[in-house]
Amino acid sequence: MALTVDKAMISITSDASALFEIGKLNVTILTAKAGNEASLPPKPVLIASPTDAGIYPVLLFVHGFFLQNQYYTQLLRHISSHGFIVVAPQLFSILPQSSTEDVISVAAVTNWLPVGLQSILPTNVKPNFEKLTLAGHSRGGHTAFALALGHAQTSLKFTALIGIDPVAGTSKTSQVEPKILTYEPASFKLDMPALVIGSGLGEESINFLAPACAPEGVNHKEFYYECQSPCYHFVVTKYGHMDVLDNNALNLVTKCICKNGKCRDIMRRCTAGITVAFLKAYTEEEAGYLNHILSKPGIAPGELDPVESRQE
Repeated sequence: MALTVDKAMISITSDASALFEIGKLNVTILTAKAGNEASLPPKPVLIASPTDAGIYPVLLFVHGFFLQNQYYTQLLRHISSHGFIVVAPQLFSILPQSSTEDVISVAAVTNWLPVGLQSILPTNVKPNFEKLTLAGHSRGGHTAFALALGHAQTSLKFTALIGIDPVAGTSKTSQVEPKILTYEPASFKLDMPALVIGSGLGEESINFLAPACAPEGVNHKEFYYECQSPCYHFVVTKYGHMDVLDNNALNLVTKCICKNGKCRDIMRRCTAGITVAFLKAYTEEEAGYLNHILSKPGIAPGELDPVESRQE
């Protein structure tokens, strides 16, 4: 499924730039409580869905450690406005569960999708489970990769995989379970394309008392290093690990724990735009958007460096 840079496709400058802005589709934010009935999800879910009639690819999004799915509403709404149904489970209620339990929970939500998602969506909006992408932020990125690597079984097959500033522990010697990083190139046995988005400030400590939120050795660099082709790596240089969250999400806590950039909106727009370009390439076979960003990263609202890919 390799992509090649096609000059004809990258000439659509306006369309590629438009991905960094809210799309043309109207979006509604829905929620569903967990329950034991087959139609109810095994974990509470937040759903961002277009309201325009149509059949849309699905993105399953996993939140980060000690975070709430609702903290990502602005990011998920942006992605959805370009023609995607985004489902974000809430994996814990009071205290986080173990990372291994996270993987099992996301697998359970995946298996629920073909049974119960349709009943929650707006009238005439249909999910296309043959175009299902798995994504996660922070430790949720680790969860997504662990599930894609087969650490739990699902009834649906994933088309693509996305890690948004993924973190697999506090150091090379302290990985969370399941320990997926091998420190060998292209060691991830993934039968799907992968996108890794990193934050330039994530591996910097805010002060000498606080560890980095995305430590070197267990962050986006290693995840990309271990991905097999086709894979993509974009780093938003001047922004931090929590800058993908909503403007009003955990302002005091995140500013005291993680090093942040000046404006979360820039990080969210970069993340959403790159994500949409990747999704269009691998769920809609529209490679021009992603190729355009790869060849001209300056169209993004924030500085991207490095911008790299392996497409052998």
